[in-house]
Amino acid sequence: MHASTSAPTPVAAVPPTSRSLRWRVVDIVVAAVLGVAIGLVFWAWNTVGYAWFIAMDGLTPGLGGLAVGIWLIGGVIGGLVIRKPGAALLVEVIAAIVSMLIGNVWGVSTLLSGLVQGLGAELIFALFLYRRFTLPVAMLAGVGAAVGAWVFELFYGSSPNILKTLEFNVIYLVSLVASGALLAGLVGWLAVRGLAATGALNRFAVGREARREV
Repeated sequence: MHASTSAPTPVAAVPPTSRSLRWRVVDIVVAAVLGVAIGLVFWAWNTVGYAWFIAMDGLTPGLGGLAVGIWLIGGVIGGLVIRKPGAALLVEVIAAIVSMLIGNVWGVSTLLSGLVQGLGAELIFALFLYRRFTLPVAMLAGVGAAVGAWVFELFYGSSPNILKTLEFNVIYLVSLVASGALLAGLVGWLAVRGLAATGALNRFAVGREARREV
């Protein structure tokens, strides 16, 4: 019997698997915790932020958008921490529900706002394929949430903004974008970095990144 002396065919190297985008139980739990915590922030901001909104709008109609950014922060923080499809949307919606259930003057429109704002942030993270979570991306996510809020308010309600002047809508859009970039994007990014530095996010990539930087 003839025995083959040829060398065995080498097995092709298996490429390293990419970071999984599948949700874990811990992701769901943390998304819920973040949503509730941010919902309490929303509830507190309902008084402070709304007073600021009215004051700025009284100064120049549309300038009240500068106060809106904190209400957009849920999607930014959810996306930065969990880094999975749907995280930004889920955290913003949970936060909106908590704010609505505790009680505010906007009722069910709070939930609808949370949906469009969370979707705006979600689209930015999706644009980067859930792989980049830098400060510029966080600020863009805040801008995405702001644009979502602007579009929603343009058509929603008994007196939608589309019935107002072009000047108002341009000023409001610019104000929302600035507030989204700074109060949602920058503040959200700093909040996540601060939380990661405490070790509370060690089960997540952002927590491991914080440890490597120490």
